[in-house]
Amino acid sequence: MRVVTFGEVMLRLCPEENLRVRQVLPGRLEATFGGGELNVAVSIAFQGGESAFLTALPDNPITDSLIQEARKLGVDTSLVRRVSDGRFGIYFVETGANQRGGAVIYDRSWSSISLTTPSKYGFEEAFAGANWFHITGITPAISQQAAEAARASLEAAKAAGLTVSCDLNFRKKLWRWDSSVKPVELARRTMNDLMPFIDVVVANEEDADLCLGISEPSSDVESGEINTDGYVAVARRIVEKFPNVSKVAITLRESISASHNNWGAMLFDAAVDAAHFAPLNTDGNYSPYEMRNIVDRVGAGDSFAGGLIFALNTPELADSAVALRYAVAASCLKHSIKGDFNYSTRGEIESLMGGSGSGRVQR
Repeated sequence: MRVVTFGEVMLRLCPEENLRVRQVLPGRLEATFGGGELNVAVSIAFQGGESAFLTALPDNPITDSLIQEARKLGVDTSLVRRVSDGRFGIYFVETGANQRGGAVIYDRSWSSISLTTPSKYGFEEAFAGANWFHITGITPAISQQAAEAARASLEAAKAAGLTVSCDLNFRKKLWRWDSSVKPVELARRTMNDLMPFIDVVVANEEDADLCLGISEPSSDVESGEINTDGYVAVARRIVEKFPNVSKVAITLRESISASHNNWGAMLFDAAVDAAHFAPLNTDGNYSPYEMRNIVDRVGAGDSFAGGLIFALNTPELADSAVALRYAVAASCLKHSIKGDFNYSTRGEIESLMGGSGSGRVQR
């Protein structure tokens, strides 16, 4: 296994506990790093796989700190491109509670990755020795140059024979780089153009609609009403429209409140025209994890993607049903961990898969 991920990493600034930004400024914020594609690379490395992170960053001490942190977590940082243009992006996270949802404030305009042209990345060299490439819909949403780089990365990955996964990850605060069209229209136009290069699609309830125009009308995301069978139809429509796609994974989140969610997922395997759901109860029926005291849900989707990629590349976990169970357990555990990264080990994930979810102290 060698997985390369490509995207932007940002400095994450967060008030303590459930405080809001205006409560703590001027004052202290917790500074860590985060970004969808790096989050995936960290998950894979932490669980025992080999991962490398490709990005463009300014040549300054913040980048030095990021490289130090990623190396500490086992991620290969040799593909980080230091460039002269742009800045290190920042985002602020307010953790929600009860009926107040969390919030993200972006400060990432003119970041290095938004200004870097495709030729600066050396994609052919970056993919040497790799077997899997992961990207998200966030990268092409940042700027036109980032979208062009995303397209170039996918072309190079397929030319190198890599399996390609993409988490659609629609971000309504992005997709602003073409003022002549609305963000959803720009997202659909861009992502539909990238889809022919993708083998494994990861999405949530909204992404398939907002990025591809494929929806499940009987589910209401805002109310948390989910029709699980409807997502099988969505996956089939994705595969029918893009026959290169071999698997479609959709995370299923029921938001009772910011602190109380039900969590599970579906994996559709096009080769056998079958859908798997996880977790399951003792009768074999879908029964989501109930999470009543969420610590941090940012990065949960990335931890699902990272777990799925790791499992599909690990022979004893690679069966579609088993890989899905592993990925859902990994992402369930992430909800208990502060920050973007999932610090759950393979052993902890497999323990939850096996039914050990009581939260007892392990002595």
